[in-house]
Amino acid sequence: MPAFNRFLCVLALWLFVVPATAQNKVPPDRALEALVKATLLTFNDANVTGNYDVFHAKAAKPFRDQFTPEKLKATFSEFNKKNIDFDIIAAMTPVYVPKAAVDGDGKLIVKGYFPTEPSRLNFELEFIPSDGEWKMIRIYVKTEPKAEKN
Repeated sequence: MPAFNRFLCVLALWLFVVPATAQNKVPPDRALEALVKATLLTFNDANVTGNYDVFHAKAAKPFRDQFTPEKLKATFSEFNKKNIDFDIIAAMTPVYVPKAAVDGDGKLIVKGYFPTEPSRLNFELEFIPSDGEWKMIRIYVKTEPKAEKN
């Protein structure tokens, strides 16, 4: 088997097996970063456009059952009114404080920030296993001025 075909087989296996088996442990660093960025960038797109349909569709079912796209739009209206756009995080590395962990209920808890300027983007995300992948069930995002250095 040529090396490239072997690579494709391994990649395909990884894409299908890793998400299904990783549900009870914290994803590897790159996968965790991709999950955090995908969630926050989808949230950012919803805030910038005012359309929460995609953000809503990507969330876990309990979240979707509790919050309609219209309710999400009303809840996060301040982001839209203040023109908060943090798409720059796509080129940044998140800082996790504390380290991501899976709690006793099987939820992946990820807290931290992106060192954006002039304000820091803080986040708290929770994910549950659903359809073989982690899906967001809770989101808290806040921008705050960086602490002054003396």
